[in-house]
Amino acid sequence: MAGDEENQNASNNLDSTNPMYMHPSESAGTTLVHVAFDGTRNRSWRRGVLRALSMKKKVGFITEKCKKPNLDDATYDQWARCDDMVTLWILNSLSKDLVDSPQYVSDPMELWQELEDRYDQTNGAKLNQLQKEINDLIQGALDITGYYTKMKRLRKELNTLNAHPQCNCQCTCGAKVNTQG
Repeated sequence: MAGDEENQNASNNLDSTNPMYMHPSESAGTTLVHVAFDGTRNRSWRRGVLRALSMKKKVGFITEKCKKPNLDDATYDQWARCDDMVTLWILNSLSKDLVDSPQYVSDPMELWQELEDRYDQTNGAKLNQLQKEINDLIQGALDITGYYTKMKRLRKELNTLNAHPQCNCQCTCGAKVNTQG
């Protein structure tokens, strides 16, 4: 019983700047972004989730900055609660088609890494698909603002995918020139 009381006191003493602080209005049903991730537009979904977690001071749960305390630590229960909550928030941000596959991950960091590994792949097909969407985009029924917004979003996504890795090697084969654009 003394351990439970100690854990309760530890969580009650957290201020709102502590990553393990949970506002009373936070719930397992909270969604982090308005549009559920369906396997496409990973980078914009990812940015939205990171922003939402940043506002809640919970990014550390997916970056390992907020490390798991020892089981006998007074903050362990509060940490576990936050860790589970972040996992649920991310799962709630996935479409119904995708939510089943990562259900059995052990923590939000593993979930985040699995999603990154599966969906954050820059490849020629994705670049071609975006370039085709830009080339085929017509104003149609969109007003000028809607057309401009859609075009700008597609171009930003293309630019993000097209970002070349920085290479500092001293190669002589010409590969560095090809990767630097």
